[in-house]
Amino acid sequence: MITVIGNLKGGTGKSTVAFNLALWLLESGHDVDLCDLDPQATLRDAADVRVELGFEPTLSVWGRVPSKAKGQVLIDVGVSDQPAMRRALAKADRILIPVAPSQADVWSTQQFVDIIADATGGKPPRMMAFINRADTHPASRENEEAEEALGQLEGLTVLSTRLSQRMAFRRSFSEGLAVFEMEPRGKAAAELLALAQTAFDGALGGRKS
Repeated sequence: MITVIGNLKGGTGKSTVAFNLALWLLESGHDVDLCDLDPQATLRDAADVRVELGFEPTLSVWGRVPSKAKGQVLIDVGVSDQPAMRRALAKADRILIPVAPSQADVWSTQQFVDIIADATGGKPPRMMAFINRADTHPASRENEEAEEALGQLEGLTVLSTRLSQRMAFRRSFSEGLAVFEMEPRGKAAAELLALAQTAFDGALGGRKS
């Protein structure tokens, strides 16, 4: 199962999401290949930090989509390498799109959906979007407004789960740990678990040994 995690707009947190979901899959007993197709290679940096600090399990990070994979494949695509991004989209079984709660990010997502349609010959795989770096202020309407706007995009499933703007997600990447490893009972860990279970519902089968 190949899952592409991406968007056209920078700063959506896709690499942090890919890193945390890969570790969640490993913790759940699944084989995982993590592919970093972003020339910035930030996923490789986070995986290297994890190795240097001696954290287990380690992550296998590829610079290309493996020709054969025995488990889950997560691909972080970068907009600065459009040919690689389009090749990954053409191979994807599912596409997960983190979207920050702003009108600019919704417009960017619309463009990304159009690119997905073009790269897949008008037959895109399942496309799922969710609000990432959500505003935690109780009076804010930005999260709901962005979800409503995303719901107008044809072929796009908007997940009800969100990841909020939390320090734990920033620390996660720089410290080489998933949020559920750093703060197992924290709000970030609960949000990540909810997203993972929603995004991969029905796509994994049972735990592997």
